[in-house]
Amino acid sequence: GAGRGIGRCTAHELASLGAHVVVVGRTAAKLEAVAGEIREDGGEASCHACDIRDEGAVKATVAAVLAAHGRIHGLVNNAGGQFPADLAGISARGWQAVIANNLTGGFLVARECYTQCMREHGGAIVNMLADMWNGMPGMGHSGAARAGMLNFTETAACEWAPVRVNAVAPGWIASSGMDTYPDAMKPLIQSLPRHVPAARLGTEAEVSAAIVFLLSEGAAFVSGACLRIDGAAPNARRHWMMAAGTP
Repeated sequence: GAGRGIGRCTAHELASLGAHVVVVGRTAAKLEAVAGEIREDGGEASCHACDIRDEGAVKATVAAVLAAHGRIHGLVNNAGGQFPADLAGISARGWQAVIANNLTGGFLVARECYTQCMREHGGAIVNMLADMWNGMPGMGHSGAARAGMLNFTETAACEWAPVRVNAVAPGWIASSGMDTYPDAMKPLIQSLPRHVPAARLGTEAEVSAAIVFLLSEGAAFVSGACLRIDGAAPNARRHWMMAAGTP
């Protein structure tokens, strides 16, 4: 999921710290653009197009990365996607598509990185969640998938130890991902800072910094954890006047 947004930002930060970054996603042109940016900045990057919902493609992609580089030290499971919809209006096909993007695909990539490399050599995995605490009205399919990814993270941290498996849960982030939502969502997006105790949206760099920490030796004894990056939005209460001046 490195073709744009948080994934792109994380790839740049890892490369700036000396990692050879392998950017993976569905659209080769986007991946080539990101890899080119990283190389222009003096970093090292290569790319592989892969639909993470395709088990065979995931197996082949992980094998190709290992053939080219010998080892995978860290995995950032950032790929995903959803669309706004009330639960009653979500078809089985729409539900399954979001579950495949946000849960099953991440599981497949993590499993292959573990079985093909990390089980023998160790490593670290960071999975992408979201602010799904107390439900996700308007995006219940994504909330269910993200909650499933949290449980997967906690289970894998035990079953796959000493490989470290953690997660990050961004809240409302000013990311290019917001560009995919319809125009009808824009007033809601513009109102979001009023509901955050920090009184603003987060940035892509604030998420990538947390991901890089969890991949690093600085988090050597951190596993099975989920790091929220949400400005305390889930802690807001209707009776409490927040910094933005609105209850």
